[in-house]
Amino acid sequence: MSQLRDLSHPTTPSSAVQELMASETAVRQESVPAAAALSEACGAQAEVRAELASIVEGLAPEIVALSRDIHAHPEVGYTEHHAVAAVAALLRRHGIEPDEGVFGMETALRAQVGPARSAETGRTHGSTADGAKAGVGTEASDGVGTIAILAEFDALPGIGHGCGHNVMCASSVGAFLALAELERCRPGTLPGRVVLQTTPAEESDTAKERLAVAGMLDGVDAAIQTHSYAHDVVDQPWLGVRRIRAVFTGVPAHAASQPFMGRNALDAATLTLTGIGLLRQQITPWDRVHAVVVDGGQVANIIPERTELSMFVRSKYAATLKDLVTRVEDVLRGAALMTGTGLEIITADYSNEMPVRSNGPLLESWTRAQRARGRDPLAPGVLPEQVAAGTDFGNVSQRVPGIHPLVKVTESGDVALHTREMATAAGSATGDAAAVDGAYGLAAVALDWLSDTDLREAVRADFEASGGVVDVEHFWDE
Repeated sequence: MSQLRDLSHPTTPSSAVQELMASETAVRQESVPAAAALSEACGAQAEVRAELASIVEGLAPEIVALSRDIHAHPEVGYTEHHAVAAVAALLRRHGIEPDEGVFGMETALRAQVGPARSAETGRTHGSTADGAKAGVGTEASDGVGTIAILAEFDALPGIGHGCGHNVMCASSVGAFLALAELERCRPGTLPGRVVLQTTPAEESDTAKERLAVAGMLDGVDAAIQTHSYAHDVVDQPWLGVRRIRAVFTGVPAHAASQPFMGRNALDAATLTLTGIGLLRQQITPWDRVHAVVVDGGQVANIIPERTELSMFVRSKYAATLKDLVTRVEDVLRGAALMTGTGLEIITADYSNEMPVRSNGPLLESWTRAQRARGRDPLAPGVLPEQVAAGTDFGNVSQRVPGIHPLVKVTESGDVALHTREMATAAGSATGDAAAVDGAYGLAAVALDWLSDTDLREAVRADFEASGGVVDVEHFWDE
């Protein structure tokens, strides 16, 4: 006979799912072909890559110090003032003067290295923090093109760097400094432009979309960055996200004496949550819908006049995301009809996160670079697709060729993102190693791309074959 459990505490989630996924990953690792790596005949010359590796090792103490500093001062989106100041100070110590507050964002910083610029594109961008024109990203390179290295550094409220953005920022800044130093040591090594761009508020907003609309990617031909994780992975699905606020408006009434005179907005919210639960049976395994009640009424003896839901709708592909959003909005409308309440569906005036589209040749360059660091990134298809999140780097990857590979920052493979355990790992020795290895990886990818015309053409061909430029800004208008 079973005993009643102690209801003062929640049950502990079973570890069986994670254990089975780990087992499945091990089996797939044996059967799935290893990730493809760039041939030694492609990209930058081996001796130049060796010198780059030496430079990264020389920068390692500063890369680690930056990661630790940002980790010790977690800041949520758009308030990353300590982090951006730390990045700016490190750049200045290396003789590089960054532009701060670019495109109208206080914590968006931009720096550049490579050939001088010319040929205005004719687009005017946002302003710097002091109101001057942000003259970065407005011109085309005299060289072979421009590759951008993006850097996130925001933290999670209450958890800190549970997504490892401190490690990611340090990797990006370290890669940029390594390429700048390589150019000093070997003038002319960089035939094109390298841009470092900090991108605030990945967790709380879609800042990369705002920056892209403002002109961050004007004149940029490719963009790269890493992501912290519990495995080294070449590519893992990143779901597109549409954020929805739904406000139901009812008619208040005395809940005891005249409930029949009311129209219950909380009932509409309840029916919506029920409808979403039923909808889940008819959606694909890579779809996600989750919601919370932001406003559920004030007191129990009044029929709630207003309720508000905050909802995230996610899917692996842009087309399936658009379809799923339509179905969720139908659920909202149905709940309003059933309860006689009013409904306002509120969405951002810009696109939220798009699915990440990774570039094959750039990933091959990354794999070669990580193997040189003693890492062997898992190929696509090894990790179960159920473990998927979202990022606004997807908005970048739909506009220009890009990659967003994952770097292991943990001791074990069962540490999840957005947890205190991940935050601890991001500030540990394994996080330090990931920051340095990621710096070399990004720098090597940028160097390969700049050094090899055939590789650049292959990168562009892969991008066009996978759909080319998507009009992300007007995606939801169609």
